[in-house]
Amino acid sequence: MRELDVLLTRYVDQQFCTASAADQEAFRRLLESQDTVIYAYCLGQERPPSAQLEALIARITASRDEP
Repeated sequence: MRELDVLLTRYVDQQFCTASAADQEAFRRLLESQDTVIYAYCLGQERPPSAQLEALIARITASRDEP
């Protein structure tokens, strides 16, 4: 899924290194999910199983409108 790759790469490039250790670990856990599940989270079709992942998805999707 090209769109998902773009979102996740942008997050890694712009925010991952400055994220807290807990947020970095949440991102690693997110990557263990299937692409279709992550994409559904990003589209708001499914709700992530934890508040931490929900906040992470919000940060990832907020970057989609940035250049």
